[in-house]
Amino acid sequence: MPPDGTPSSFPYPPAFPAGPDGLVVAAPAKLNLFLEVLGKRPDGYHEIETLMAAVDLFDTLELRPAAAGKLDLECDPPGLPTGPDNLVYKAADRLRARAGRPALGASIRLTKRIPTQAGLAGGSSDAAAALVGLNRIWGLDLPEPELAIVAAEVGSDVAFFLALPAAWCTGRGEVVVPEAAAKPFDIVLVCPPVGLGTAAVYRRLTVPAEPRAGTAARAALRAGDPDALGAALFNRLQPPAFALAPVVETVYRRLAGLGPAGCLMSGSGSAVFALCRDSQDAARVANEFRAARPPAEPESRVQVVRTLHIVPA
Repeated sequence: MPPDGTPSSFPYPPAFPAGPDGLVVAAPAKLNLFLEVLGKRPDGYHEIETLMAAVDLFDTLELRPAAAGKLDLECDPPGLPTGPDNLVYKAADRLRARAGRPALGASIRLTKRIPTQAGLAGGSSDAAAALVGLNRIWGLDLPEPELAIVAAEVGSDVAFFLALPAAWCTGRGEVVVPEAAAKPFDIVLVCPPVGLGTAAVYRRLTVPAEPRAGTAARAALRAGDPDALGAALFNRLQPPAFALAPVVETVYRRLAGLGPAGCLMSGSGSAVFALCRDSQDAARVANEFRAARPPAEPESRVQVVRTLHIVPA
């Protein structure tokens, strides 16, 4: 049940009323705790296996019904696409088409806090939040499997955000099996002041002859064991991303040298994170990382976050 008390099959993203007809939906960032690439698909995408977990860093969407057929998207900060190139707009358009209601309209304000081109899937999360929110304010009442179909049409990572807080994702990322963690994990998230394009990273990738299995990472997540999960962290895209942006490797090596349970780049980068043993360890790692920045290293955005967690009923 979301915080406003309205029954819902979605434990996330959190949603709050905004006046008599509006809704504010929180869209969390994600981290890849494991990511292996199995090969190139006929459709041009890559077949992957990845363990993803959402963290408490959020964009927000404010949604209201609008005049017939009108989709009005406003972004803060300005300068982001506000038409069909934006995944929020695309999600809204695909949702009303799927429902057979092309005349539905919406006014949407997107406030961005998740860095772009960082491997945190902010755009995909925003699209999922739009699907959940518009499904409610438009009164469509589409079940989760229907929304998942739309999500897969919008983008590879979008369906994950309908299965929060953690999941094992395969295919191109759209085949989602929810995972349950025994407890939340404390994370130091570091975002260097560079962006990495997913396509550019994949172009430099060498697909392994023998893919690595994610069994150990999944088991450690379920057990809530930060040391076991830290030892199992893996991302096949990390070496090509480091080659494209050496500062990302510099940040990674400095962060890993502070002794967290584990350290990894998320997705196709450029964000890296330290998996810590508890909140005190996370505060220590964050403070030491900030204090030890060499003058020649560009200043990164550093923050302590936690994985989202559902307490079983």
